[in-house]
Amino acid sequence: MKKLNLKNIDRTFWGLYGALIIVAVIALFSASSTLVYMNHSALGPIGQQMAFLILGIAAAFVIQFIPSYWIRFGGYILLAVSTLLVYSTMVPGNPFVVTINGAARWVRIAGITFQPSELAKLSLIIVVADQLARIRSEEDKRKYFYRTLLITAVVALPILASNLSTAVLICGIVFCLWVLARVPWQYTASVLGIAVVALVLGYCLVEFAFVRPGREMHGPFRRATTWVARIDRHLADDNADDKYRLTDENIQEVYASVAIARGGTSPVGVLPGNSKERDYLPLAFADYIFAIIVEESGVTGAGFLIFLYLAILFRACNVSSRYSDMPAMLMTMGLALMITCQALVSMLVAVGLGPVTGQPLPLISRGGTSVLITSVYFGIMMGVSREQLELRERVNETIEQSLDDAPIVTVE
Repeated sequence: MKKLNLKNIDRTFWGLYGALIIVAVIALFSASSTLVYMNHSALGPIGQQMAFLILGIAAAFVIQFIPSYWIRFGGYILLAVSTLLVYSTMVPGNPFVVTINGAARWVRIAGITFQPSELAKLSLIIVVADQLARIRSEEDKRKYFYRTLLITAVVALPILASNLSTAVLICGIVFCLWVLARVPWQYTASVLGIAVVALVLGYCLVEFAFVRPGREMHGPFRRATTWVARIDRHLADDNADDKYRLTDENIQEVYASVAIARGGTSPVGVLPGNSKERDYLPLAFADYIFAIIVEESGVTGAGFLIFLYLAILFRACNVSSRYSDMPAMLMTMGLALMITCQALVSMLVAVGLGPVTGQPLPLISRGGTSVLITSVYFGIMMGVSREQLELRERVNETIEQSLDDAPIVTVE
């Protein structure tokens, strides 16, 4: 029962988590109109997502009491399982793989459909943080740099085949962990340079060999033509005649722009429940839910949501700066960076400042896997904070006890 002492739970993290849950519920009712129409009832799609939110809250509550060293041990097991599942999505004819919107990112086991890449993101951060925390010397920096680089490459490669933005995001977070672990800049700079060159060459190859000639691309990286076409469309001249001509390829971007414009007419938007574009914007409840939030709450709602995500990162920095356990500190920072960076990418895409990607808004976009995994992120971070508070409490008790036991010396 001592482990379930609620006195040392991180109320700041819980407050941020609860605020995001409230925003998620409001946005869910506003943006799920198309699902309600198709199901002829709000109980189906909305009730299902509400159930995931409740499960996520329960998961976060339980996980915050699990010792961080158990989390690190479990991370290795989860990484092995999730990596195998991610590679299984590349196997042609795999009966467990489900293709949605042209992307084979989902796996269905025992009637449950989920994205193994979400599990891979979580476990990779835990494992990389644990490996980098073992650095004790200059030789260790080189050793664990290459080890984490290899682990990241093995995990990111199959994810890259179906979801470029997720793979880039994962690599970016690992890069940040290298910086936090004080890996020599020569190593990190060389990897960054090679990655940039590889992406540029890959873009040029697909652009001139497949996209412009109109040829189809086959194999595990067949979606590369879709990525390049999205980048081309984003970089197109604003004065081009077909820039805003409604097509199957740009329908999300066009209707999202209209939703943003409607929300900009007032500091508080058109108010919740009054969105019009939710009925036209495909998957308004998923990747582009931020556009509906801006339409209904204006710059006020958008600013508040951005504040919440940035506050998560600042809180993680505050907790990590006072924590002596290096693996837990790196793990907390990695998870907070993943949540914040993914949110910023999703919001930038929704407002037209980035090419279309498949990044959901953490905890708010509809999707059971994303909600549960994000809740696990919060549970782990809150657990690290709880341990830090309990450690400080024990240290203070020891100091007070030592002062009480100290002999009284009088000077005559």
